[in-house]
Amino acid sequence: MTVIRLTRMGRKKKPFYRIVVTDSRKRRDGGWIESIGYHNPVSANKETKIDEERLNYWISVGAQMSPRVKKITGK
Repeated sequence: MTVIRLTRMGRKKKPFYRIVVTDSRKRRDGGWIESIGYHNPVSANKETKIDEERLNYWISVGAQMSPRVKKITGK
């Protein structure tokens, strides 16, 4: 199954997350199919950017969103 979830980037105690589409059997930071955005919880305004068109496409072909991505996107 395909899943839309966060993958951790950045350095120690300064996390930065990419919102990616991946196979659910892969590890959190394993290979991914497509990167569709990012989320930076450390910045002053909790910066988030998502390609809505690609997000809607992946949902339409059956990809599931993780609970954290649902909360971030508001869908």
